[in-house]
Amino acid sequence: MIRLIQRGLMYGNLFHVASPALVDRYNRALKHLTGQTTTLTDFYIDISGFSPEVGEALNDPLYLNHNGVNRQFILLSTEQRHCPLLEAKFSTSQGILKRFIAENEAALFALTARDAVAGELVNSIYDVSTPKRLFDIRAITVEADTTGGAVRNAGALADKIDTFLSADDAWFDDVLIADMITLADQTGDVTRNPVHLKPLKVEKGNFWTSHFGGLYVFQTLDHPATIASGEKPDDVPTKYTFDLGDRNRIAKFLEYNDLTETIVKARGIDGAAILRQKMDFILVSAVTEAGVDLAGTSRRDMRQLARRHSALLPDEFHALGDLVNWAENGGKWPRITSDHPAYFYTLRAAPTADADLVNMLLSELSPHDVRQLFICHKQAFYAAYADWPDAKKEYVAQYLEAEYKADKAGARAALFGHDAPMETPKPDTPDLIARVGPWGAARR
Repeated sequence: MIRLIQRGLMYGNLFHVASPALVDRYNRALKHLTGQTTTLTDFYIDISGFSPEVGEALNDPLYLNHNGVNRQFILLSTEQRHCPLLEAKFSTSQGILKRFIAENEAALFALTARDAVAGELVNSIYDVSTPKRLFDIRAITVEADTTGGAVRNAGALADKIDTFLSADDAWFDDVLIADMITLADQTGDVTRNPVHLKPLKVEKGNFWTSHFGGLYVFQTLDHPATIASGEKPDDVPTKYTFDLGDRNRIAKFLEYNDLTETIVKARGIDGAAILRQKMDFILVSAVTEAGVDLAGTSRRDMRQLARRHSALLPDEFHALGDLVNWAENGGKWPRITSDHPAYFYTLRAAPTADADLVNMLLSELSPHDVRQLFICHKQAFYAAYADWPDAKKEYVAQYLEAEYKADKAGARAALFGHDAPMETPKPDTPDLIARVGPWGAARR
C-alpha cells in the first residue's frame, strides 16, 4: 500500500494532531469515551477522531467503534469535516458526522477552542450478531458534549437563570446564586454566547454495511431488497435477497426502482469518453494479469497496446468498444443483456437520494473500473489492490494521482454529477435506447 500512501491516496486528508494542547485534549476525550489514553505525541485522525496510529498503539482498531455499531467520535476542530471516515462500518456514518458539524459549526468552533468534543452515533442496538439485527436500527441520534460537560453545564445554567428571573424570592436564594456563579465560571456568559449543540436525529433508511461480508440494504423502496457482496443471508425481512452473482435479478431491481440511468443516455457528460476510459482500465487489468509491463505507458499508448494484445481482451472490452462506436460513429447498436459482463459498466446512478449507495453497488459489479471503485468504495478498492500484480498497482496509483487527485470535484461531477452544464442531446437516441437498447433486456 506504500504507493497509495505516498501519493495521498490512502490515509490522505487527515487532521494532524501534533501540538501538546491538542494531544492533551484528545487524551481527555479518549479517556472519557474508552477509559484509555495514548502516549503518542504526533498522529493523524479522521472525521470521527479515529487514528490508525492510535489504534495500532492500543492494539485495538475498533477503539472508537466497538462491535461496529454506535460509533463514538472525538472532535478537536471543525476542520475535521473535510476528512474521510476510515474503517467505516456503515455508509451513512460519514454523512451524519458531516451534517452534525455543519449544523453546529459556530458552537463547535467555540467549544473546540478550549476542549475536545466527544460524542456517539447512538442507535437502538448494541450488537449485530445476525443480519436481521440490522433492520432493528431505525434512526441514528447524535449525542455530544465537551469532556468538561460545557454543553450540559450551559443547559443547567440557563435553567437556573430562568428560575432566578422568574421566581419572586430568587434574589434571596444564596445557594441558587452560588450555583450560577460556579457554572458561569465553567461556561461563560450563556446569555450573550449561548453554548448549545443542535440535536440531530437521522432515519437510517437505505445503507451499506461491512458486516457479514458486505450488505446493501434497500428497505424504503417500492421493491425492497438486500444485496450481499459475500454469502447471501437467509434471515433478513426484505422481500428479495440477492448476491452479486444474481446479475439479472439485480438489474431488474435497479430498473424497477428507477435507480440507474445509462451513461450514453445521460446529458451533460461525454458518455463515450467515460466508456473509453473504462475500456482502458479493463485493458490494463487484462494485460497486467498476463504479465505485461506497463512501465512508461501513457494513455496515448492504449490503442496500440490493445491491438498488440487483442487476444487477451475480455468480452467487456469489446462490448464497450461497440457501444463507443455506436455513440461516436453511428455504428451497429450492440446488444448487451443484463447477464453480459459489460452490462453494469454502462450504468451510473440516477439522481435519487440513494445515488451514492447505488454507485457504490455498481462499482462492485464492474470491478475493473478502478477509478469508480476507488471513488465509490474505497474498502473494496484497497482489498482488491492488495492482490493486484505490481504493474497494475503502479499504473493505477499513477493514474489516480495524475488524473483524479488533481481535480476530484471535476472528476466526480463528470462521472456522477447531475447538475453539470447540459449539453445538446443527440437526436432520437433516448427513444432508440428505450426500444431496442441493451438495457431493454433487463425489463423482460
